[in-house]
Amino acid sequence: VIGLEGRNIRYFEKATGVDVVIDDTPGLVVVSCFDPVRREIARISLERLVQDGRIHPARIEEIVVATTKEMDEELIKIGKEAVQEANLPNIPKPVVPLLGRLGYRTSYGQNVLKHSLEVAYLAQMMADELGLDGQLARRCGLLHDIGKAMDHDQEGGHPQLGADFLRRFNEPEAVINAALGHHGDVPATTPYTPLIMAADAMSASRPG
Repeated sequence: VIGLEGRNIRYFEKATGVDVVIDDTPGLVVVSCFDPVRREIARISLERLVQDGRIHPARIEEIVVATTKEMDEELIKIGKEAVQEANLPNIPKPVVPLLGRLGYRTSYGQNVLKHSLEVAYLAQMMADELGLDGQLARRCGLLHDIGKAMDHDQEGGHPQLGADFLRRFNEPEAVINAALGHHGDVPATTPYTPLIMAADAMSASRPG
């Protein structure tokens, strides 16, 4: 894994964007990175390289490229399943893999995609009781944390990143305000934002 004068490990770190830590613990390699998707790509690639036994820069690149392609497909698959589960068929195509990324992200030990689906259901239940649009509430809930799929790569907090991203696809004001205001950073401009705040708090304090 290390290679002559650390050549292999340096190349692997450069190809995957992670830090690899090898200490005195026998048979244990630590892959460290803030981006959970990149970390997973590195973990799978390293396992495949060790099984293969041929570890050199060209082989590292080949395996990392193949694993990254598989991961891109997996993110789309997870995103599509979430959209199907939330029964929101008209989600813009570029949003789908970002939902998939949330499946690899945790916040206070809670899976962010599962949390988003939970918020979607809770918000719909409350909206239906209040005579509001249940499907719109569900959409706000599913997409409220979408900024968490990109806050490792870009400057800014997840509410602002999410709102800016959703604006590109002409999402309704309710969805954008829910993404931007669910932590109370900006005033609610629609009745759906307080519903998302309440559903968010319920899901976070009682996961599952």
